Amino acid sequence: MYYQQLSDEEILSGFREGDADIIRKYFYGYCQVGYNIFDQRYQLREKENLDFMSLAHQYALYLMEHDWKPLEDHSPNVSLKTWLINGFRYVVLDALKWYRKEYGSITFEDYLMSFDVTSDLRLQFNKMVEDVCDHAPLDRQERLIIDMLLLQGFKSKEIAAQMGMTPSAISQKYKKLKEQIIVPYFKKNFDIDLETPEIMDDMAILHREATMGGAKMSIPPMSGSMADMAAPMACEDMDFIREEVMEQKRTTPEFITELEPNEIFVFGSNLKGMHGGGAAYIAYRKFGAIMGQGVGLQGQSYGIPTMQGGIETIRPYVDEFIQFAKEHPTLTFLVTRIGCGIAGFTDDEISPLFEKAHYVENIVLPPGW
Repeated sequence: MYYQQLSDEEILSGFREGDADIIRKYFYGYCQVGYNIFDQRYQLREKENLDFMSLAHQYALYLMEHDWKPLEDHSPNVSLKTWLINGFRYVVLDALKWYRKEYGSITFEDYLMSFDVTSDLRLQFNKMVEDVCDHAPLDRQERLIIDMLLLQGFKSKEIAAQMGMTPSAISQKYKKLKEQIIVPYFKKNFDIDLETPEIMDDMAILHREATMGGAKMSIPPMSGSMADMAAPMACEDMDFIREEVMEQKRTTPEFITELEPNEIFVFGSNLKGMHGGGAAYIAYRKFGAIMGQGVGLQGQSYGIPTMQGGIETIRPYVDEFIQFAKEHPTLTFLVTRIGCGIAGFTDDEISPLFEKAHYVENIVLPPGW
């Protein structure tokens, strides 16, 4: 049977009933879109055990074991397609973590490739590189290597030819500079998460899908149960699966793609206001966060610094935020899992800082906080 148009509810029902046509068209079809998107960034097809079918089967097995409920619980503001693809994203990231552990990976270069060379953020990135060259303890040769590689786009062999060195020597020098100076500098000042891409919303997925020229998928026929074909599940604790522990109180959704006029997106920032990754980048791209402002209300977002030191350095900014929310009762503040990304803290460390927020009706906290 050919299904022209089905509602999200009909698709989920088809998944549960084991309708092979619906599973093939919608589950594997949506996963294929996600795979094409992530392959563009991570070159998945070139990596061991990161082919499409292996990853899609892992995801299918997990969902079947939970009766497809993780898809049923998707936010009403997010389409089933986007929710499913974002879940598939975590399968990919878990697989990449294993791959990096086994084979190694240059994640900083992956990060560089994510920049649009025409964007304002790329200009901000260039300024940060220049700042590294101006203030880090580098000699003239090291500054020149960084400038030519990161700003001017030269290859190692081209730089080697100009500097009278071997390409291997250039690569070794850059690797040392990257590990000892560049990556630590960016982690400290640019609030970037070098391990995960930004959350993708409906518009981002539609745009990337369109730019792929409508690539066709080819899925082999299924025989027997999907469990027989699936690889052992490697992502049983995927972050996007969360229990609803506070049924009577609204909690911040995992993926926020749009806001009501009175809603404020609360994100973890750094004092310099370099909104380069994770929730900070979403705040900058979608909700009015201002480059260079690290604290407080900005557009439909509110920044709480988390990168400046230990847990006690965050508490004053959280207390300031709670007081601000009390003084603005007509606004609703959606707090994301601040400090639990590149800042390196855990939910158990951050959530106690928001104990007083439980008594403020217009503050919405993440599940379990």
